[in-house]
Amino acid sequence: MAWVLVVEDEASVRMGLRLGLEGRGFRVIEAENAAQAWPRLAECDVVVLDWMLPDEPGVRFLERLRKTEAYADLPVLILTAKAREADRVEGLERGADDYLTKPFSLAELAARLKALLRRSGRKKRLVFGALVLDLEAAEVYLDGQKVALTRREFDLLAFLARHPGRVFDREALLDAVWGVEYFGTPRTVDQHVAQLREKLGSSWIETVRGRGYRFRGEAS
Repeated sequence: MAWVLVVEDEASVRMGLRLGLEGRGFRVIEAENAAQAWPRLAECDVVVLDWMLPDEPGVRFLERLRKTEAYADLPVLILTAKAREADRVEGLERGADDYLTKPFSLAELAARLKALLRRSGRKKRLVFGALVLDLEAAEVYLDGQKVALTRREFDLLAFLARHPGRVFDREALLDAVWGVEYFGTPRTVDQHVAQLREKLGSSWIETVRGRGYRFRGEAS
């Protein structure tokens, strides 16, 4: 399942995008400005970027992104009210992979994002020796055997596996995996980690005392 970073300053638009995209099989990370979006780039597969952001023009953010080696091939779709041909050309020349004007159809947006992902050369599988995560099919295999995980278990494992060695506290994991609208207890993360350890063994996810959790696998 692909992760979409939605960079949009209007909360109502972000909410609509989240609901519409999650209903079509995506996972959504939200950011209301460029400053919030930049540290979340490593977590996503594709970006929906508003042209006008409160702290930096979207096209300038896009230029910075393209000059950063880690994100040079990250698919980006610009979402904007600017419908002139000159604006579309500018967005594409600055590094956008696609361009959609407001108002728009969520069905069309989802279709465009899926097309971008199909063309993207970014990884669809994460392999850590005996552990394999198929990100597109949302399936996990251990020693060649499929392991049955719930949606949240898979999302949590995939998020941690995308950042091996990096420590995340409970609040960060709740935000990334459950979403900003989740109002449950942070202990939910502990419960899901315990369930993953029961199904996969205890060696993959490490508890860092007083800080949070990290994935211990080494990509192969």
